[in-house]
Amino acid sequence: MVCYRMSEIERGLHRAKISRFLGIVIFMYFNEHNPPHFHVEYNEFRASILIDSFGLMDGGLPPRVLSLVIEWASEHQSELMDNWNALRTTGDFHRIKPLT
Repeated sequence: MVCYRMSEIERGLHRAKISRFLGIVIFMYFNEHNPPHFHVEYNEFRASILIDSFGLMDGGLPPRVLSLVIEWASEHQSELMDNWNALRTTGDFHRIKPLT
């Protein structure tokens, strides 16, 4: 697994792209507030998803996209939590395999 450090551009945006699949972009913000969560962009839709329960924290996604995101997240929950902790402390993160 390759460890990434946030680039200057990502630091300027304060976010790290964690994964991308089927037009869905998963990212986390650097030094984010609790509870642990990740962000999703799909076309004009935006959402925040809780890592522990995969509940919708904010925003909205089409039902099929939300289902795909939850399927992906359930396969990578521990990696998401590792990234959450690392981004908050060191700014390092690992890209996570896309949904296949």
